[in-house]
Parts: sequence; C-alpha cells; structure tokens
Amino acid sequence: MTYLSQLARNIAESPTFALNEEARLLRERGEAVINMSIGEPKNKAPIAAILSSVSKIVSGDVKYSPPDGTPSMKKAIIGYMGENYDQNVAPENVIVSSGAKQSLFNALFAILNPQDEVIILAPYWVSYPEMVKMCHCVPVIVTPDDGSFHPRMDEIERAVSSYTKAIIVNSPNNPSGEVFCDDFIAQIVDFCERKKIHLIMDDIYHKLVFDGRRPAPAYRHTKQDLESSMILVVNGVSKLYGMTGFRIGWVVAPRNMVAVMTNVQAQTTSCASVVLQAAAEGALTGMQSIVESLRLTFQNNRDVLMQELRAFSGIRINKPGGTFYALPDFRAYLPSAHAKDSVELANYLLRKALVVTVPGKEFGMEGHLRLSYAGSAKDITTAIERIKWALDPNAPNEIYIGDRKLIRDWL
Repeated sequence: MTYLSQLARNIAESPTFALNEEARLLRERGEAVINMSIGEPKNKAPIAAILSSVSKIVSGDVKYSPPDGTPSMKKAIIGYMGENYDQNVAPENVIVSSGAKQSLFNALFAILNPQDEVIILAPYWVSYPEMVKMCHCVPVIVTPDDGSFHPRMDEIERAVSSYTKAIIVNSPNNPSGEVFCDDFIAQIVDFCERKKIHLIMDDIYHKLVFDGRRPAPAYRHTKQDLESSMILVVNGVSKLYGMTGFRIGWVVAPRNMVAVMTNVQAQTTSCASVVLQAAAEGALTGMQSIVESLRLTFQNNRDVLMQELRAFSGIRINKPGGTFYALPDFRAYLPSAHAKDSVELANYLLRKALVVTVPGKEFGMEGHLRLSYAGSAKDITTAIERIKWALDPNAPNEIYIGDRKLIRDWL
C-alpha cells in the first residue's frame, strides 16, 4: 500500500487544468469544443523574446543561473519597475522564478509560520488557498457582503486576527475582471503598514485594464522606502506578453525577504532556466506594442461578451474593468433538474453545448461561472449562443454545433 501525507491529499486538483485536459480529449475525438476556461492569450510570443532565447541556445552556454536570476534579467525587471511603478529597485530586491506561481509560493513560504493566517479576497484565484495550506497555514476568505466583487476595508479589518501574517490582493482580478479603486489600495497599504501585515500584490494583469483606466501601483500609497515597506509585488510575462509556456515570474521585495526566498528556491528548483530568462528579458526590453495590442483585443472581446450576455435572460454580469475574464451570475438557472451547483452546471454545459467554463465555486463564488474571453470574438459569440441554447427556454430550439444539427428536448 502507498501512504500519502495528509497535507498532500488535502491539496485540491487545479480545476482549470482538469477542464482543459477534458477539452483536449474531446477535441482529439473531433468534437467542436470552445474553451472559455483557459487564462491564456492566443498570440504568438513576441519576436524579441524568441530571438533572445534562440541566441542563448545557439551560444551553447546554457548552464545554471544564480538562484535569484541572471544579472541581465534582473536589470530588465529593474527597468520595468522604474518605468511602470516609478520605483527605484536594487538587484538585491528582485528574485526571478519559474513563473509567477512559484514566485507567489516562495513569498508565502518565506513569511509564514505554521498556523499563521492569510487573508484572501473573494472572488480569488483558485491556487491562493491551496498554496497557503501547503505552508501549513490557514486561508481566511473575505467575501463582500454587498454581492459585488470589490473588497471593503471594514470587512477585511473584521477578519484580521493576531495570527494574520499577509493579505493577497489581485487587481485587476482573476476571476472577475474587477479593478480595485485607488482609494481601496491606499487604505489597505496604510492598514498593512500600521499593522505590520505583509501585502502581497499579485500584479500579473496590472497593464490589462480597459476604458482608459490607469490603476496606481501600491507603492504610490506608501511613505516607507522599499526596505521598510510591507509591500511585495509578484509579476511575470505570462499574461501581458502571452508567454504562458515560458514560465518566468518574479518578486520585488525587501532584501532580507528576497535573501530567504533565494535560499528556498536554491533548495528546490535551483534557478529558472537561463533560456527562458533570456526570452523574458527580450520581452521586457523589446518593443512593447504587443501589450497594447493584447489589451485592445481583450477590451474588444469584453465588449462582445457583454453584448451577448446582456441579451441572455436571467444572467447578471458585472462589467470587467480588466484581465480577460468575466464571472457572470448563473443562479437563475440553479438549482435545476440538470445541475444543482456551478460544478454540475459547468459539466452540463460541456456535455450539452461543448463549451468549457470554470465553476464559480472554485473561486469562492458559488452560482457563477468564469468565462475567459482571451480567444476570438467569433468563439465568444458562438459559445454564448450555445450556452443560451442549453439553458434558456426562450432560445431557438435548434442549433448547429460543428457540422451537426442538434435539437433541444430537455427544457
């Protein structure tokens, strides 16, 4: 018999990876699946990233890098911080990791002791609670009482205890697309610095904002220098540059904290790949037009999605201010004979409509579904048409999915 640790058995499977795998298998069988679950831009990697990585490979000098990142990659991040955060950063304040996910885990592992608590704002990215639990700590979920996706300071303050060690803030937010207002960021920075609570800013979508908004970085609201501030910034190249497969992220934090994270990384993955760091460096220092191009594409896709969902009786939707996600409320169709909750609803839509969504339950928002609009406008329109056909009695009774004509006989 194989014995597994209780800790390992308590870590949940990633729902997005599981759904994407199911979609892949359906596609291999020739099914006309539309995947609205994956958080992945469809663009090709920037040419500057490709050329930089190829140059590194061709040189043949592909060895270990320092555990905290190559000097040139850290220099690129320092330049990025100066340009986008108006922050002077030293190399000792930066650690490069194999993706923002590892960066976030390294940060949590460096600051938490067993049984510490971490405030997580719902709706939240699915991995936050699991990472906290992997550190033998307690995720404390704070859900807005008013039914919105925007956190409120009074609710956060009520959830804080003597065990609270950190608060994770992700704005623009995955899964809702909500962009937190500057007043809230200012308040939470002030609160964390007064209470000596680490404020982890997950900024992976920070430039993917719409409608002319320009959210201020958290650093703008502190009077502390980088070494004294409670702010940690996590970022990476996956979302802004559509480089999800390159797996390069970083943390900017006080030097003593980066030193500990470097030790953690040195004893686990050793370092991020020098080839992939070269690619990320190329993206950061090359032409930045790809970021604006992606942002405009997502804003247009957001508008298409909103137009389609507004014509969908029973669906309520908060207009996303950024990212490429929306979290519409499907509770008008729950519970039903076909689905009692968002998990069953997602499975039902995959079976009937061949549309992949992610259950809101995984993000702390039961009754909702996360829809990614990172694909094409045509896919968005077709997917919503299929979902309406599967759920809404007022929708036409017949539909073509792929080359097959289907007749709804269950509503």
